[in-house]
Amino acid sequence: QVRLAESGGGSVQAGGSLRLSCTSSEYTGDTDCMGWFRQGPGNERELVASIDNDVGAHDYDRIRYGDSVKGRFTVAQDRAKTTLVLQRNNLKPEDTGMYYCAANSACYWDPSFWTFWGTGTQITVSS
Repeated sequence: QVRLAESGGGSVQAGGSLRLSCTSSEYTGDTDCMGWFRQGPGNERELVASIDNDVGAHDYDRIRYGDSVKGRFTVAQDRAKTTLVLQRNNLKPEDTGMYYCAANSACYWDPSFWTFWGTGTQITVSS
């Protein structure tokens, strides 16, 4: 069973930066895609960023970002493909929420298709 562990949550003022890290217990074909989702108060869980390591993935689609974070967030992965880092800059109050690391055999915008989940880490951005 794949286990995902997030770290790096906390509180920050608007305009600040935070770095989230997720470590997977293993890399297999079932974790070819790793990503970060967030769920704000009263909102549905949405994809923030993902990386697709499948050999068949198109280069233009290998890294995805949600529209609300493009240009502010950067996702990266280590060579072992077991650690996923999300660097978040110019944070806004609407970035507040629980951030979840997830892994799956393929990348989807819909969180219901993802198999493995971390327990989440809270991010609070104050104005």
